Amino acid sequence: MSCLPMAVLAQVAEPDGYRIDDYRAPVPSELSGGTVLSVDQAEAIWRAGTAGFVDVLPQAPKPPNLPAGTIWRDKPRHSIPGAIWLPNTGYGQLADVNLDYFKRGLDVASQGDKAHPLVFFCLEECWMSYNAAKRAIELGYTSVSWLPDGTDGWTFMDLPTEQIKPMPEN
Repeated sequence: MSCLPMAVLAQVAEPDGYRIDDYRAPVPSELSGGTVLSVDQAEAIWRAGTAGFVDVLPQAPKPPNLPAGTIWRDKPRHSIPGAIWLPNTGYGQLADVNLDYFKRGLDVASQGDKAHPLVFFCLEECWMSYNAAKRAIELGYTSVSWLPDGTDGWTFMDLPTEQIKPMPEN
């Protein structure tokens, strides 16, 4: 029996389609049609201001049937400064309303230019950002990057964050 490095044993194949369950799990090391970034590479792009950063961390919706007088507070999201937050757009299957929201968000992040660089992220080992980046490529965006370490890797490197709010739905 040979001894293989853990990295070899932990390799995850890139799927043909979207990941539709178990979103917090090891992710592939590649993205067909896109670029996989390290935190250092993402930081350089962020400091240069040459790309739109797209955060796709999901957000729990306010329950529709809370008792009267119940106070609901959304969980704060601390993200890469200047990022646009498009929650719930990294699922493997999107309802039409979520897909439309995603498309509008990409139009904002790309400044209406499908060749404008975009960087997708979520948390470390989060398939949501992989799915969102893959979806952007399929929508015709040509300069798509993915930061698989997400904000976990960003904050581990002691890089700045800011509290952001989701892009309005309308």
